[in-house]
Amino acid sequence: MYKKLFILVLTAFAVISISGCSKNEKRSDAFGNFEAVETVVSSESSGKLVEFNVEEGQMLDADYVVGHIDTVQLTLKKKQIEATKNLTRTKFKNVSSQVAVYQEQKRVALKERDRIERLLKDNAATGKQLDDINGNIDVLNRQIAAIETQNGTTNEELKNYDVQIKQIDDQLNKSTVINPVKGTVIMKYVEPNEVVGYGKPLYKIADLSVMELRVYVSGTQLPEIKIGQTVKVLIDNGKDGFTNLEGEISWISSKAEFTPKIIQTKEERVNLVYAVKVRVKNDGSIKIGMPGEVVFK
Repeated sequence: MYKKLFILVLTAFAVISISGCSKNEKRSDAFGNFEAVETVVSSESSGKLVEFNVEEGQMLDADYVVGHIDTVQLTLKKKQIEATKNLTRTKFKNVSSQVAVYQEQKRVALKERDRIERLLKDNAATGKQLDDINGNIDVLNRQIAAIETQNGTTNEELKNYDVQIKQIDDQLNKSTVINPVKGTVIMKYVEPNEVVGYGKPLYKIADLSVMELRVYVSGTQLPEIKIGQTVKVLIDNGKDGFTNLEGEISWISSKAEFTPKIIQTKEERVNLVYAVKVRVKNDGSIKIGMPGEVVFK
C-alpha cells in the first residue's frame, strides 16, 4: 500500500514538473544576453601621461577632459619652425625690395628710351643709343623675372611652414584626452605618469543607461515582430523569480544564421535563426552579458 502511494506521489510530482517546464518554455519567445555599445578610447599622441582622471565605474559626460599627454617636445618643435619661418619671411622681404629696385631702374630706362626715340626723329641721337637702352631694358626684365621666381619659391616655403605648424597644433590638441561619448567607464588600461604611444588604449566606456538584448528568433517568428514594437523583457530576480521590463525592438537582421552555441542546445544549433536587438532602459539592474528573455505578445 505504501509502495503504491509512493508511486502515485512520484507520478504526481513528475506531472507537475513537466507542466511547470512546459509553462516555463512557453513563458518566453526568445532568449539572449544583454550588451552595450562599448567605445575604447585610445591615445592620439605619444608621450608621458602627465594627467589622467579616470576610474572604473565613473560616469563621464561627452567632451569631458580626462587627461593630458606631455607636449614639451611638440612645443619646442613648433617654436623652431616659427623661427625658421620668420627668417624665410625676412628673405622674402629682401627679394621684394630687390624687385622694387629693378622696377625703378626699368621705369627710368623706359623714360630714357622715349627721350632717345624723340631725339632720333630729329636726328639728334644715334641708333646705337636706342639699341643700348633697349638692351638695358631687356637685362632688367630678365633680372626681375629671375628674382620673382625666387620670390615664388620663398612664398611656397612659407606655405610649407604654415602647414607644419598646423600639423603640430593638431598634435597639441590631440595631446588633451577628451572623452568622446557619455557613459560609464567599464575598463581602465593605464595609470598616470605612464608613457603611452599613438593608438594605445586608455580606457573603455559604454552607455549603460540603455542596454540591448540580443536574441534569436526562428523564421516562423519573424511575422510576429517588427522594428519599433514594444515587448516584455524578463531578467532573473532571485532563484525562481523574474523582473518584468519593457523593451523595444530596434533591429532585426536581414540574414539568417546558425543558432549560436551559447544560446541553444546542440540539437537546435543546426536551425537557422535571425538576430534581433531589443533596447531596454536600464534601471541599474542590467549588466553586460546578463541573460534575458523576451515575450513578443
